[in-house]
Amino acid sequence: MDQQLLRTLREEVADALARQRREDAAAGLPQMSSEDERQFARAIIARVLESYARQEIAAGRAPISSAEEAELADGIHAALYGVGRLQPLLDDPEVENIDINGYDNVFVGYANGEERRMPPVAESDDELVELVQVLGAYSGLTSRPFDTANPQLDLRLPDGSRLSAVMGVTPRPSLSIRRARLARVSLDMLVESGTMTPELASFLSAAIAARKNIMIAGATNAGKTTLLRALANEITPQERLITVERALELGLGEFPDLHPNVVAFEERLPNSEGQGAIHMSELVRRSLRMNPSRVIVGEVLGDEIVTMLNAMSQGNDGSLSTIHANSSLEVFNRICTYAIQSAERLPADATMMLIAGAIDFVIFVERRNEFQSGGGLRRVITSVREVNGVDGRVLSSEVFAEGPDGVAHAAAAVSCIEDLQMHGYRPNAYEGQAF
Repeated sequence: MDQQLLRTLREEVADALARQRREDAAAGLPQMSSEDERQFARAIIARVLESYARQEIAAGRAPISSAEEAELADGIHAALYGVGRLQPLLDDPEVENIDINGYDNVFVGYANGEERRMPPVAESDDELVELVQVLGAYSGLTSRPFDTANPQLDLRLPDGSRLSAVMGVTPRPSLSIRRARLARVSLDMLVESGTMTPELASFLSAAIAARKNIMIAGATNAGKTTLLRALANEITPQERLITVERALELGLGEFPDLHPNVVAFEERLPNSEGQGAIHMSELVRRSLRMNPSRVIVGEVLGDEIVTMLNAMSQGNDGSLSTIHANSSLEVFNRICTYAIQSAERLPADATMMLIAGAIDFVIFVERRNEFQSGGGLRRVITSVREVNGVDGRVLSSEVFAEGPDGVAHAAAAVSCIEDLQMHGYRPNAYEGQAF
C-alpha cells in the first residue's frame, strides 16, 4: 500500500470531519456519538476515494482496483480510529500513561500522579493483538509487523503518543502507551510548570541560539522528550532540521509555523526474511548528506552514538539528543558503554576525547512525586553540566545545580558565557553561588 497516499487521503477525510463538526456546532446541533461519527467517516472515505479515482482517470491513469480501494478504505479508517476502546483514554488530557498487561488488566496513570485500574480494552488477548497489528500496519512510515516472528513493536500513534508492545516473550500481550500531552511545548510553559527557573530558560534559549550541542539525560518517563521538543521549538523557522528516531515521536514537522523544513527519519525493522533493516547509525550517517542545519536524535540507545558524536564534532553544531542516565555526570560513562559495544568498538579514552569535542552541555531532568506537599507528579531540571575538555576523563563543571527548592540554579561560571550573552543570556545574582 502507498503509505503517502494513505496519509494524504486520511488528512482529507480528517479535514472533512473537522469541518462537519464545526458546522454542526455553529448550527447548534448535538455532537455526533462516537459510533455515528465512525459511520459518517466511512461515508466520507467512500466519497474521497471516488473523487481520487475520477482524478486518476482524468489524468489518463488507471484507477486502483476494488481490492486496493477496500484496503485503502480500511487503512484510512484504521488511521483515524484504529485505537478502538483506547480512544476515550487517549482523548482524556489528564491521562499520562496507559499500561496493559492482557486485554483485561488495564492501568492508567494521570498527570496528578493518581493511578487507576480501568475496564478491558478488548474482548480477548487475540483482539488486543489484532488492534496492535492494525496500528503497526498504518501508523508509521512503513508497515511494522507484530506477530510471533516479530514480538516487539514501537510506534507513534496518530495523536503523538508512543506505544510499545510485546508478545510471546510475556505470558500475555502487553502494551505501554506514553502520552505526548505537550506537543507544542515551550520553555515558558516549562517555567510555568516549575520544571525550570526563568534564568535557566534564558540560559537554554541562548544555548540553542548559540548552536551548542546538548544532551538531555534522565530516567524513563522523566520528561526528556518534552524538554527536547521545547528546546527544538527555540530553533528559528529558517533552519532545516533532520530528526532521527526509532519510532516517530517528536513530530516537529506538524507545526509548519515553527518548523517548515523538517525531514523525519525512522528506523526500519527487518522483514520476515530478516532483510531490509535500516538502523539508527545508518540514518544518522545519511542525515549528514541531507543538508541539515541541525540533526536531532530522538533517543540514543546503541551504536548510533559514535556516528552522532562524530557529526557533532565535524561542524553540525546545535544538535540535540536524549539518553537514559541516573545523573548528568553518569552520562559520560553511559556513552562510553554504548561506544565500546558499537561496530567501531571505540575504547573509553577515544570516546572521552570524542565527547569533549562534541558535547557542550548535558541537562539532567528528574521525575518527582510530591504527594506529601499536596502536589502530584513534577518534572524538574536538577543539573546542567558544561563539558570543558578531557584529561584521561571528561572534564566538566556543574554550571546549574539543584538548589533548596529542588530546581537547578546557577552554581558555577560558564566558560562560553560570551557566546551566550551574545544571544540574550543575562546571568543574575545567583551566578557563582554554590548550593
